[in-house]
Amino acid sequence: MKALVFTAPATLELLDVGEPEVAAGEVLVHVRAAGICGSELHGVRQPGLRKPPLIMGHEFAGLTADGQAVVINPILSCGDCGQCQRGMRHICAKRQIIGVHRAGGFAERVAVPGSALRAMPPWLSFQAAAMVEPAANAVHAWNRAGAPAGARVAVIGCGAIGLLCVLAALAGGAGGVDVSDLSPSRVSVGRGLGASAGDLSGDYDVVIDAVGTPATRRKSVAHQRPGGIAVWLGLAEEDAGFDANALVRGEKQVLGSFAYSDEEFIRVMTMLRDADLAWTASYPLTAGAEIFTGLMNGGTHPVKALLRPEEPGGR
Repeated sequence: MKALVFTAPATLELLDVGEPEVAAGEVLVHVRAAGICGSELHGVRQPGLRKPPLIMGHEFAGLTADGQAVVINPILSCGDCGQCQRGMRHICAKRQIIGVHRAGGFAERVAVPGSALRAMPPWLSFQAAAMVEPAANAVHAWNRAGAPAGARVAVIGCGAIGLLCVLAALAGGAGGVDVSDLSPSRVSVGRGLGASAGDLSGDYDVVIDAVGTPATRRKSVAHQRPGGIAVWLGLAEEDAGFDANALVRGEKQVLGSFAYSDEEFIRVMTMLRDADLAWTASYPLTAGAEIFTGLMNGGTHPVKALLRPEEPGGR
């Protein structure tokens, strides 16, 4: 079968690879759509958790051998630790992620544990289903903020996660959302989804940093109102780079947000039912290396690329 393989730092290749071995308890999924995540662009440019050779892809949906349409929750956990028992298996210390620790969805077919499959509602397209995983991240970040209705919200970064955070905040009752991004075209996309402004102005109840650099983290703290909340889900760099004294004097809060609960993963499908996803773009798997490399090297178009293996059928 064909697969897009991370073979070396900054290098992806479309290769002929062997069929997946389906172990006990696993299911073979014929991939219909798989999203390219910003964390993958960073991970290929500066390898860390992802080690070549690897078939990446943790945002994907497809068909089982018996024709069931499924979206994959890529987080695999131990099920026994305290975090798993508390319903927080997404932060299980022993977690693994499909497409990071084992082969993922940048291929025609992939074997995944049966526990990772979630049934797709009939009204959800495969392209939209491939957006469930990143959208669940956005919903989790919004839920972490615990903001009251009418909150003044800012989102830093208008990549896919940032745009989905705009949708999650507006669906969650935000009074208004301002966005900030270095790309004017991406800011325009954010405005089209209901956001306003092209930069941050004044103080906010909630500031969501969907980039994760020292500069954006510093900005997220600086623009909190006293007693406000910043939610960090961007993972671009490790350094914090913010004024800790301002955090103390203003009784501000910074919350980390990683992944999502099982419930959030399921519920977000409803949010996507009528969501404007015109800013996503779909490409055949054979174009994956070119699209991925362009985005990795600083390209801003498309905002979100989805790869589709060239197999018949789909919805």
